[in-house]
Amino acid sequence: MKKRRIATHTHIKGLGLEPTGKALPLASGFVGQAAAREAAGLVFDMIRQKKMAGRALLLAGPPGTGKTALALGISQELGSKVPFCPMVGSEVYSSEVKKTEVLMENFRRAIGLRMKENKEVTELSPEEAESVTGGYGKSINHVIVGLKTVKGTKQLKLDPTIYDALIKEKVVVGDVIYIEANSGAVKRVGRSDAFATEFDLEAEEYVPLPKGEVHKKKEIVQDVTLHDLDAANARPQGGQDILSLMGQMMKPRKTEVTDKLRQEINKVVNCYIDEGAAELVPGVLFIDEILAIRAPVEELEIDEESLAYLGEIGQRASLRHAVQLLSPANIVAKMNGRDKICKADLEEVNSLYLDAKSSGRLLQEQQDRYIS
Repeated sequence: MKKRRIATHTHIKGLGLEPTGKALPLASGFVGQAAAREAAGLVFDMIRQKKMAGRALLLAGPPGTGKTALALGISQELGSKVPFCPMVGSEVYSSEVKKTEVLMENFRRAIGLRMKENKEVTELSPEEAESVTGGYGKSINHVIVGLKTVKGTKQLKLDPTIYDALIKEKVVVGDVIYIEANSGAVKRVGRSDAFATEFDLEAEEYVPLPKGEVHKKKEIVQDVTLHDLDAANARPQGGQDILSLMGQMMKPRKTEVTDKLRQEINKVVNCYIDEGAAELVPGVLFIDEILAIRAPVEELEIDEESLAYLGEIGQRASLRHAVQLLSPANIVAKMNGRDKICKADLEEVNSLYLDAKSSGRLLQEQQDRYIS
C-alpha cells in the first residue's frame, strides 16, 4: 500500500528513544538531533511524573531546525490520555477577545480532568430487537432488546426514551454496547469480533463479547478538559422558540467565559478531587512561532543581530527582562537619529537596568550596606 504524507510533520510518531533514554540514529520519523531528542525525553519523563506542571520550556533555534517536530514528538509519546494543546503565537491577537482570555482558554484546554464513577451498567451485544412500531402513526410504548454475554442471554424491556439513544448511536445486531442503569445512557463500544469475517475490508473496531453477567457494576472513566466544562456551562440553555433556533443556526460570535463561571467550575472540580471521584491531569500547551512577536506589536524595527543579542539576554536573565528592554532601546535609537534598533542601543540600555537575578545577587553581596 502506498503511503502519502499529508502534512509537514505527519511522519513524526514519537521521539525515537531507547528505554535507557538514548536517541536512536533513525527512529519514529527523526533523523539526527540526538542531543535535542534526549533532552526532550527528559522533559517527557517529567511531564509523565507531573513534575512539569506550571513550568515553561523554551525551544529556541533558527527556522527549520526541528523545534515544532520535537514538540509534536513529545505529544505522540504522551498519548491521547494527556491533553496536548497546540497553538500559534498569532492566534493570541483577536478583534473580539482579549489576549489574556485567549491564553486562559488554551491553558484550560491543556488541563485534563479524569472522572471515575462506579455505575450499574448493562453490557451487552444486541442479539435481536422486536419491532415495536407496528405501523404508521403509532407511538412507541417500550423497546425489547435481546442481550447476550459469554455467560448467557437475557431479554430486557426498556423505556421508549432509550430507543432514541439506540438510534442515535446507530446500534445494530452484533454491536457491543453498554446501557447505564441510572441514566439510561447508551454507549456503543464497537462491533462484536464474532462478526469480524463478514467483510474483507471495513473501518469497524472489533471488540470481544462481554464477559460475566449481563447486569454488572463497572468503573466508567471519562476524560475531559477544563475548557470543555467552561464551554458546556457557558452555552445558554435556550428555549425552543424561533429566535433560539435561528441563533443556533447562525454562526455565533466568539464570546469570553467569565471569571465567575470559571471560579464556580473550579470549586466543583475541587470537590470532585477531594471526594476521590476525579483526578487532575496536567497537560502541555505548545505555542509555536512565539519569538520576535513583541516588536511588531509595539511597532518597532529591529535587526537580526539585535534579536540574537536579545536571545542571549533572555537566556542569561529572563525573557521578561529581554522584552522589557525593547521600548527603552527604541527611545535610545530615536535619540541617535535612527528608526531601527541596533545592538549598541540594547547594550547601552542593558547596562542601565538590572534584571531580577542580578539585582538579587547584588543585594546578597552588599547586604551589610542595607538596613536589615
